[in-house]
Amino acid sequence: MNRVLVIGSGGREHALAWRISQSTNVESTFVAPGNAGTESEPNISNVVLDVNDFVAVVKFCQIEDISLVVVGPEQPLVDGMVDHLSAAGIPCFGPSAQAAQLEGSKAFAKAFLQRHQIPTAAYGEFTEVEAANEYLQNQSFPIVIKADGLAAGKGVVIAEDLSEAEATVADMLAMNKFGDAGSRIIIEEFLVGEEASYIVIADGKNFIPMATSQDHKARDNGDIGPNTGGMGAYSPAPVVTAEIDRQVAKDVIQATLDGMAKDGMPFTGFLYAGLMIDQQGQAKVLEFNVRFGDPETQPIMTRLKSNLDQLCIAAIEGRLDQTNCEWDDRFALGVVMAERGYPFAYDKGHVISGLNEVSPEVKVFHAGTALQSGSVLTNGGRVLCVCALDSDLAQAKSKAYQAVDKITWGSEYYRTDIGFKAIK
Repeated sequence: MNRVLVIGSGGREHALAWRISQSTNVESTFVAPGNAGTESEPNISNVVLDVNDFVAVVKFCQIEDISLVVVGPEQPLVDGMVDHLSAAGIPCFGPSAQAAQLEGSKAFAKAFLQRHQIPTAAYGEFTEVEAANEYLQNQSFPIVIKADGLAAGKGVVIAEDLSEAEATVADMLAMNKFGDAGSRIIIEEFLVGEEASYIVIADGKNFIPMATSQDHKARDNGDIGPNTGGMGAYSPAPVVTAEIDRQVAKDVIQATLDGMAKDGMPFTGFLYAGLMIDQQGQAKVLEFNVRFGDPETQPIMTRLKSNLDQLCIAAIEGRLDQTNCEWDDRFALGVVMAERGYPFAYDKGHVISGLNEVSPEVKVFHAGTALQSGSVLTNGGRVLCVCALDSDLAQAKSKAYQAVDKITWGSEYYRTDIGFKAIK
């Protein structure tokens, strides 16, 4: 029986740990540091552990006889947690630090895509304000400007005109708005179409697609307002037709795994391609993530029927070609409940009420929450993701929002139109 440690504290980690804890092969599931949601799950224990201290993580794994570590967030992956734990003989699921550059550096990812002829937007890479502004003179608008490094999903600006673009360049390169992450920027063409998330589990050579999904990045109804880490998601995504699925599997995912292997850094872990699908049904890569997306993980995990720990171990051992994956046929839809003010300044420490009034067929995943004296408090910008399943997407949406209506902390904010593109 497996004893599993999940690294992270958000909604993605709650969903991964919850699914792992349901496995027929798992005896114990630990989450470091976890949140109020993981703490209240019957078969999950939170662990006080500095996840940036890889020596401490190894020691915990040795003491607790951990047979699998699953890393949720991108930072420990980019910092080399998988390399460190693997060297200590602890099976750790995720990419090496070298392979994690696909997310850790947008410049690395764009150069990789170009080198291996994987479809993506035209771009330029800059470290100097003057050169970036010169490049902007000959571009059409809107245009996309990205901080090169990790910026917690917030280092992307869509500039509508030249003056906004120049101000953004100055913010990132001269004013140091994103610190080290923004000391290099990417300026790329604005792609038109519909976004989709294509996530696979990979073993360096083979892959198994996860269920397709689509998230809503913009804060407000109608997909407008500032970009966030995601305000809700649903699975499957009707925009990913059978033809697009085949095209992406071959021209994006397999081409990426082949390219990474050829470059001497084979990719094992969750590989997430953020796609833009145009009106002709052609998909281009917007970005790579080297871990599961949040909030896509939550609806996808509610549909996964296979043992997640077994899939991760098969990937680590390079035998995904002998493994398959079972899914619930129903739609899953998740609504993110955020703190008013997110993605900018927001309060913490509000008591959340109504969690016990939610129907048992709805699953509430916690993101920014903490337990204090028996109460669940808000502890982040995105607080909860409320997920429901149904054979009809509109019904799944209705169930999720009925649950959302029961939960309050006085300053909650959420979109009311999650799934609108697929439902219309």
